[in-house]
Amino acid sequence: MLNVALAQMRVIRADPEANLKKTEALVAEAKLLESDLICFPEMWTTGFDWDANQRLAAKQEQTVNQIADMARRHEIWINGSLLTLNEELKPSNTSVLFNANGEIAGIYRKTHLFTMLHEEEHMVAGNSLCAVHSPWGMIGLSVCYDIRFPELFRAYALKGVKIQLNPMAFPYPRLQHWKILVRARAIENQMFMIGTNQIGSEDFGSDGIATYFGNSSIIDPWGETLVEADEKQESLLNCTIDVDKVDQVRSRMKVLQDRRPDLYEI
Repeated sequence: MLNVALAQMRVIRADPEANLKKTEALVAEAKLLESDLICFPEMWTTGFDWDANQRLAAKQEQTVNQIADMARRHEIWINGSLLTLNEELKPSNTSVLFNANGEIAGIYRKTHLFTMLHEEEHMVAGNSLCAVHSPWGMIGLSVCYDIRFPELFRAYALKGVKIQLNPMAFPYPRLQHWKILVRARAIENQMFMIGTNQIGSEDFGSDGIATYFGNSSIIDPWGETLVEADEKQESLLNCTIDVDKVDQVRSRMKVLQDRRPDLYEI
């Protein structure tokens, strides 16, 4: 069994100190709920302030160390996406999974950048996936816009991933897209999909204002919603999932075994 907390929150733009203070309180509360893992949204320590990208990313080491310290002190796994610098010292949207010893268990740099808001002009895409061995089974890392690319999740499923972590900054008017896509990815890959979204609004200048719709949720391998937040409130949801259900569903309906990859090229 895995006890998961979803930290749906309003991110304060370009203010990592304020967001980390909020993070500390949520991590402490999750520990009181006996959570094994707490999940935060996409870019939860800074938001998407393109003009401040390089300055904020330069503080990555301090931010990562603070989160690692929280994980260690509270003995809890932590995930969410952060603004970091890649190996070439360029900004990237990075999902980091910390284990309960405060160690980095996995790093995934967002591979599909959101061209609709010109993310590719301000971030460098990653070029590899990341699956992590955990006490509860294999965990896959992805970020927000990735949900529209089913090949990514099928690749994870074929590697044995049972739990997929999806930090999000998903805005209106695409609420129904999110609800359908996260359920589809769970059903077709027979895995737990965990999505944690922001609330509140963010000004993208000439691209308009994005208003995030919350609805953080956990979908099980059969497509059932186990827990779901509302659209406008900050909240900490807690849910215990039976990871063995992945094996039960996959052994009963053998979707992955029944594939015909020999036909999937025209």
